[in-house]
Amino acid sequence: MLNEQTRTSELKRLRDQHVPRGVSNSHPIFLVRGEGARLWDVDGNEYIDFVGGIGVLNVGHNHPRVVQAIKAQLEQLTHACFQVGMYEPYVRLAERLNGIMPGQGPHKTIFFTTGAEATENAVKIARAATNRPAIVAFRNSFHGRTLMGMSLTGKASPYKQNFGPFAPEIYHAPFPYEYRDWSVERALDGLHDLFAMQVSPERVAAVIIEPVLGEGGFVPAPPDFLHELRRITEQHGILFIADEIQSGFGRTGRMYAIEHSGITPDMVTFAKSVAGGVPLSGVTGHAEIMDAPAPGGLGGTFAGNPLACAAGLAVFEIFDEENLLQRGQELAQGLLTAFQGFQKQYPQIGDVRGIGPMIGLEFVKDPATKEPAPEVVNQIIEQARQEGLLLLKAGLYNNVIRVLVPLVATPRDLEEALSALEKSLAAVLH
Repeated sequence: MLNEQTRTSELKRLRDQHVPRGVSNSHPIFLVRGEGARLWDVDGNEYIDFVGGIGVLNVGHNHPRVVQAIKAQLEQLTHACFQVGMYEPYVRLAERLNGIMPGQGPHKTIFFTTGAEATENAVKIARAATNRPAIVAFRNSFHGRTLMGMSLTGKASPYKQNFGPFAPEIYHAPFPYEYRDWSVERALDGLHDLFAMQVSPERVAAVIIEPVLGEGGFVPAPPDFLHELRRITEQHGILFIADEIQSGFGRTGRMYAIEHSGITPDMVTFAKSVAGGVPLSGVTGHAEIMDAPAPGGLGGTFAGNPLACAAGLAVFEIFDEENLLQRGQELAQGLLTAFQGFQKQYPQIGDVRGIGPMIGLEFVKDPATKEPAPEVVNQIIEQARQEGLLLLKAGLYNNVIRVLVPLVATPRDLEEALSALEKSLAAVLH
């Protein structure tokens, strides 16, 4: 069990006094140190981290290679702004990212700082390349907290609140979600209805889709749906943007989740785990598409910061040297076996789903009615923290526990985490 939270209470008082309530906190703790798949708070409590900074730490906390790369770069150049004077880590990292882009090249990459910026600029590039205004996103999606990000996001609460009006020419189609009775066929019918009744496909610049819904509850898009969506976009000259901000960099056992389907997107947006904890995002796409905006149309003061690019290069080295994709697949096998065992024991776990180690557990009050049970999820997360395991919820109804454990997690990490989760399930569901 946790130590008495003396410093935490003091810092919580300061947080309430000086930080707006709009910034929510999943756990009432203050963290001071991380290593691999573990974290420590100000009161000395140790946790196994199944949150990973919301998918940012696939290579783990404070990986020595990332730390060393940042230190080395810190002694040379911390900032210049790439639009003012170029630097080698930017172009070297762009080269590596172009090399992992699905499909044949040539490809080009541009860097930004946040996932929302990547989304915004993918839309700008698509509009410039097609000279069309409309963008199609999907229900239950999440694409950021900026005006365009919120407009694209297919979930109202808590992201949209009273922040509108939102960007025009954004349309939402159904996402296939078998557990909630949205089949591939039904979702495609919804897309065709959208084209027939709301926006002509000849006016659509791009569709943007998460190959696995992130905030939407870790729902994978079925390969059949993605293949048909790709066919439709090619038929109408619509660009296909894969939002890999949460699902990328090994989270599903491949560098990008879209690879599991075998289709080739026109652009990929990435962020989160690309730089091992340092803010970095970007867009990779076919060179002709990426070159559509004229000089000066893209960029950002901190976009592709030298420290972040150096960290990103280190992340590639870690994936190569530590075989993280294979480790992620092995991690997934252990997780899936355990979760399916829990599901057999507890009928409140209505669905276990995902790709690779990107797995979600959906909780319901009754498996027959599938009524969401968000209060149960809250109780499990609270209990798990008391057992030394940090979890995070997701889903349209906040009734999904999602797994974002670092891919470097050891067998001991996994064993202790599953034991903590098992105890938490027993305490809440029995």
